[in-house]
Amino acid sequence: MNGEQSQPFLQMRGIVKRFPGVLALSGVNFDARLGEVHVLLGENGAGKSTLIKVLSGVYPPDAGEILFGGRPVTIRNPHDAQLLGVSTIYQELNLVPDMTVAENIFLGQEPMGRFGTVDRKQQVRQTRDLLASLHLQIDPQAVVKRLGIAQQQMVEIAKALSFNSRLIIMDEPTAVLTTHEIERLFATIAELKQRNVAIIYISHRLDEVKMLGDRATVLRDGAWVGTVPVASTSVDQLVRMMVGRDLKDKFPKLVIAPGEEILRVENLSRKRVLYDISFQLRRGEILGIAGLVGAGRTELARAIFGADERDSGRITVQGQTVDIKSPAHAIRKGIALLPEDRKRHGVLAHMSIKHNITLSALSNFTRSGVINLQQEHTHAKEYAASMRIASPDLNRWVYYLSGGNQQKVVIAKWLSSQADIFLFDEPTRGIDVAAKVEVYQLMGELLKRGAAIMMISSELPEILGMSDRILVMHGGRICGEFTRAEATEENILDRALRGAPEHSDITNGDVA
Repeated sequence: MNGEQSQPFLQMRGIVKRFPGVLALSGVNFDARLGEVHVLLGENGAGKSTLIKVLSGVYPPDAGEILFGGRPVTIRNPHDAQLLGVSTIYQELNLVPDMTVAENIFLGQEPMGRFGTVDRKQQVRQTRDLLASLHLQIDPQAVVKRLGIAQQQMVEIAKALSFNSRLIIMDEPTAVLTTHEIERLFATIAELKQRNVAIIYISHRLDEVKMLGDRATVLRDGAWVGTVPVASTSVDQLVRMMVGRDLKDKFPKLVIAPGEEILRVENLSRKRVLYDISFQLRRGEILGIAGLVGAGRTELARAIFGADERDSGRITVQGQTVDIKSPAHAIRKGIALLPEDRKRHGVLAHMSIKHNITLSALSNFTRSGVINLQQEHTHAKEYAASMRIASPDLNRWVYYLSGGNQQKVVIAKWLSSQADIFLFDEPTRGIDVAAKVEVYQLMGELLKRGAAIMMISSELPEILGMSDRILVMHGGRICGEFTRAEATEENILDRALRGAPEHSDITNGDVA
């Protein structure tokens, strides 16, 4: 590092942030240097998101100071942060869905023509050049809501880079990206380092931390634990700093002899999305669904749950053929879906934790149209405690919870419905290592209860560590099936990338 890089570009000293009943940050110190990736680690609720929101101008600190280039500054709002050269890519997408890619990227900084109007041609041209510099094949004039989640994430990154920022904060940027897109992002980060940009990187994927990070700072319970060089610090040491103890088994898989068939899917198809899908699921079993983004995994779960129409195919639940036409019908048949996008489809962010948890089971507390509020509260309190949801008040809006705690609320909601069939779509996305173990243990409890789980995951270690059987999807089709003993990262990736081999004896997951 040169002299400029070795000195902190950003310094945050003694940052304190309080919310009603919660001390979110307790005198936290943090710094960032130009040309460096500084990773911010901690369990959900440790204070990571609060710290970057203070830096981004979303929250004012209650105490402490922030310095840029050794000069104290006051960041009153996101615009102040932007003027200081700070761009933030949040874990939850922050785009205007009905605007184009170009309009989103240059929102608030539109190129103007001679007569005071937006120069649309220049806006599109500059967007095309920016996307090309990232090797992205995205139409600048495409409407954002018509893009996939992975493409929307890359638009967020392009938008941040459009400001020529000196400090970029990335909060779980790879959570919805394919392997190829992650490699492209890492190449972009390496280029940003060469341009002397400071990067604050938040991720629960510790393999990414080891690949990208120069230094790592760990927070726990809103307090600073330590700052360490990544190269000389092991993954186990980082985990120990985060959770305060060793995690000996990251995938506590409970192996149960499969019971009776509970779900059968035969020849399910949806035009241009799913093609002739067949498989069965048994009680006590976790069926892993692997594949790349766009392979049809989420679409399969939504079709089974009645959230999307299907063109053909038959679904059998506990031996009875059912024509599921809506999520409400699926819930009545004992099917629960934990969606991949919890913000849009999993929680009602501006409702309380309590009401989100009990939403799928209100009939249990209702008599003659009147809700027994005491029973509802007791029920929500039990499930919140069992999921270790970090909040002192069940009446607090879900909006104010960390991403991992929001995911726990989604899981608690479906647990309270007493479902038998769980469709888990990316169940541990955005959840820290300790919380992941809790979710895996919870899966084991569900299996012991006689439930069955279909688990979609983009993390191969999770698929391999938790599944009893694995189906691989490619292009809307099942292109491979492996037992737990047969499955390896290599054979799953091979099928996910190339589909079923020619002259294969795979029968598209046909039921026995």
